[in-house]
Amino acid sequence: MALKSQPLLEAALNGDRRHPATPRTRGDIAAQAATAVAAGAAAVHLHVFDEGRQTLEAGPCAQTLRTVRAACPGIPISLSTSAEIESDPWRRLALVGEWTEFPDLVSANQGEAGIVELCELLLAHGVGIEAGLLSLADARRGDWPRRTLVEPLDADPDAAVAHAEAIEDVVVRAGITLEQVHHGDGIASWAVNRRAVARGHGIRTGLEDTPVLPDGRQARDNAELVAVAAQLLRG
Repeated sequence: MALKSQPLLEAALNGDRRHPATPRTRGDIAAQAATAVAAGAAAVHLHVFDEGRQTLEAGPCAQTLRTVRAACPGIPISLSTSAEIESDPWRRLALVGEWTEFPDLVSANQGEAGIVELCELLLAHGVGIEAGLLSLADARRGDWPRRTLVEPLDADPDAAVAHAEAIEDVVVRAGITLEQVHHGDGIASWAVNRRAVARGHGIRTGLEDTPVLPDGRQARDNAELVAVAAQLLRG
């Protein structure tokens, strides 16, 4: 009889989170990707930075991907395509259309303008889509080609768990059987993670999602957050 695979643990390394250890140079991103993988992450998700700002430009994206791949050979890499990086959907599409090197996956928030066109472009290049479901409205949209990211952003842990449950219910009722990866924001992310683990889903953690450990203490870095999440999965 085939063994059931371990639910995914994904490390979300950066973004605009304010924390002293948030990596923003490609060298720091690669170094923290390597320590997160050593701590138990099976995939890494990241935002590309250039001179201190988030970017979708082809050059920095290619350089960052090559550096992280060298540090974490064989580990799937997901890039963010969030509108917080480029708010104009058509400029975003044009920037991604200039990419010369592609990640294994991208996160694509389903409520954003122009996201369908962006996903179609990336699918044509063989890039997997992590469909970001931040709300019930997002959960009711279209098709999800690779996996769903259930990511309620409520600050209150109980509200975040209830929101995750409601989003998952919409996905299940729609007959979507793709892999799910759950996370929240801040301290609430741990409550969302615990519920997801109990239901056999994958989880995501890292400094993009939360700067604190389950007991509220500030995390040292991404590796410490991943180590705690890995223990949660094992337990």
